[in-house]
Amino acid sequence: MEDVSIIHLPDDCLSFIFQRLDNVADHDSFGLTCHRWLNIQNISRRSLQFQCSFTVLNPASLSQTNPDVNSYHLHRLLTRFQWLEHLSLSGCTVLNDSSLASLSYPGKRLHSLHLDCCFGISDDGISTIASFCPNLRVVSLYRCNISDTGLETLATASLSLKCVNLSYCPLVSDLGIKALSQACLQLESVKVSNCKSITGVGFNGCSPTLGYVDAESCQLEPKGITGIISGGGIEFLNISGGSCYIRKDGLVPIGSGIASKLRILNLRMCRTVGDESIEAIAKGCPLLQEWNLALCHEVKVTGWEAVGKWCRNLKKLHVNRCRNLCDQGLLALRCGCMNLQILYMNGNVRLTPTAIEMFRLHRADITLRTEEMMVIGPDWRLYAQE
Repeated sequence: MEDVSIIHLPDDCLSFIFQRLDNVADHDSFGLTCHRWLNIQNISRRSLQFQCSFTVLNPASLSQTNPDVNSYHLHRLLTRFQWLEHLSLSGCTVLNDSSLASLSYPGKRLHSLHLDCCFGISDDGISTIASFCPNLRVVSLYRCNISDTGLETLATASLSLKCVNLSYCPLVSDLGIKALSQACLQLESVKVSNCKSITGVGFNGCSPTLGYVDAESCQLEPKGITGIISGGGIEFLNISGGSCYIRKDGLVPIGSGIASKLRILNLRMCRTVGDESIEAIAKGCPLLQEWNLALCHEVKVTGWEAVGKWCRNLKKLHVNRCRNLCDQGLLALRCGCMNLQILYMNGNVRLTPTAIEMFRLHRADITLRTEEMMVIGPDWRLYAQE
């Protein structure tokens, strides 16, 4: 009987084996066996990123290429790996718009593309992406030089977009967001933190699939808040560091019933938000599980009483450095919030040691923590995983 070895396995079996190799060294050495195995490696690879990437999507997808990836390196890699579905060029700072012409090789097969800190990428490069990659679902353009024009081009060409990261893109305004939200009806998450030209009105009429919006430190207005939640599907909302345009009652629309699915709300450093908004949200968002109210100085007894009375599903509450959280407000939280598990609290100058000890005594089921959390809820990358 003739000896049988691994080289006699059909290509589909070898491809199956390759896709289940977790070790980077094993991935790289697979193709060194023979030309046949090299070809299987080339057509089986679905993800590619580089050592300079800020986030490792998949350790096995790392390339051993020099961190200074240029147009030549990218061209050679993409002509070799033409079946890629996920590509991260994050941190490849020497790439420019013309470098993206090589995206024609994976083309329609590409589902996710990360270009974080690719400072040389502008609207021309985005136009190239739109031409070659119409089936993109995930795009991260953190700190890229994209404007409303480029965003509209991308949105019009990539109707299947689900997750978009535009953080620190100063040239993007409500016009670009409007084009994105109206063209891409499958949007699930949008990150626009620190985009100073965004007020939120561009989200008006957004898809009900939109469940995650991170608009930290944007110049949000009350009409913009209404626009963000207008789709009715919002589950995570971060508007921490809200601008002075949001007054005491500026967040009342969140509690109007449109955002009834909201589970995580970050209002950290929304210093002007008052009891009217807090009471409306507490009543109108019954599924709320985590609420960050750190440094919300205008929340007073009435607001804390509303949180205690209406937030029956709340598990985590952040009240760090709230100047107007007093003993009476803490009593309201103690007597309510029956499902509360963790209370983040420190620097509350109006609280007495006695009130805090009484809270510990009567609510031993709640863990008190003194650390102040800057970020809460799921990471945007979780929404980017398919």
